[in-house]
Amino acid sequence: MPELPEVETVRRGLEPVMDGARFAKVEARRQDLRWPLPKDFAAHLEGQTVKGLGRRGKYLLLDLSSGDVLMMHLGMSGSFHVFHPACRRPEVRAAAGREPRRTAASSFEGDLRSPPQDDEETLGRYHHERAKHAAHDHVVFHMSNGAIVTFNDPRRFGFMKLTPRDKLDQHPLMKAMGPEPLGNAFDAAMLARACKGKKTSLKAALSDQKVVAGLGNIYVCEALHRARLSPKRMASTIATRTGEPNERAVALVDAIKATLKDAIEAGGSSLRDHRRTDGELGDFQHNFRVYDRAGKPCPTRGCKGKIKRIVQTGRSTFFCPSCQK
Repeated sequence: MPELPEVETVRRGLEPVMDGARFAKVEARRQDLRWPLPKDFAAHLEGQTVKGLGRRGKYLLLDLSSGDVLMMHLGMSGSFHVFHPACRRPEVRAAAGREPRRTAASSFEGDLRSPPQDDEETLGRYHHERAKHAAHDHVVFHMSNGAIVTFNDPRRFGFMKLTPRDKLDQHPLMKAMGPEPLGNAFDAAMLARACKGKKTSLKAALSDQKVVAGLGNIYVCEALHRARLSPKRMASTIATRTGEPNERAVALVDAIKATLKDAIEAGGSSLRDHRRTDGELGDFQHNFRVYDRAGKPCPTRGCKGKIKRIVQTGRSTFFCPSCQK
């Protein structure tokens, strides 16, 4: 499932074509994804202007002129494809992480309802090709600037919901969510308080969206390795008995922030279904220190250990038993 860096990459790719544009037409080609679409979904959106695109954890948030927020989640296989007629705008491609280049779309002026498939930009980066089969194009946004934004989701684990902006923080999916790891408020003291007294592993605690938002299996493994902390270590050991942060908490917060920033800069990690809006693959998987590297030498300077794979709470964990304690 896409984690914070992949979702942020998608947000940055959608922003140039959706921010400030109006929903001219909305096609809901089926009435349910993971959950049913809101009642009168298309009618509610048509005519509304996108006032801003945000992200909370792994959720995309579109502020609408109606005062509502469109909450969107990619699920396991969801992706957004962007088509813009007549030209590939440089700012669109730059937002998706690619330099502009001339393609067949540069001179396309055909029927906007049937754009050539090769002219689409797929937001995000993924290692394995994301589906582009039209049968999985479940929601299509026709924007007033001519852009066509299509949500494709073969497994239908993604979803879209509408909620009033002034009630967003109390939405069941939002109210218990932990702090944003790249936010200014997220520091060693905050993480230590959240882990005080926890009897779960550090890996499980960091994967809990109530502790910190947006982290998942990949980036928890990577951050723990940077901080040289074992994923099997008890979460409570990064705090004192009174809940104050120790040196482990400081190192871990620094590692989380650095890992996420590097991953966003690389356009996310290309695993299974994640793909950028421009159809390109992410690069961060080439920088993995431990994830999916079982049996390979530890990259930590001076360490002679090898990466090991174990299973925690049903998920694969990768770490170096030699330097992560």
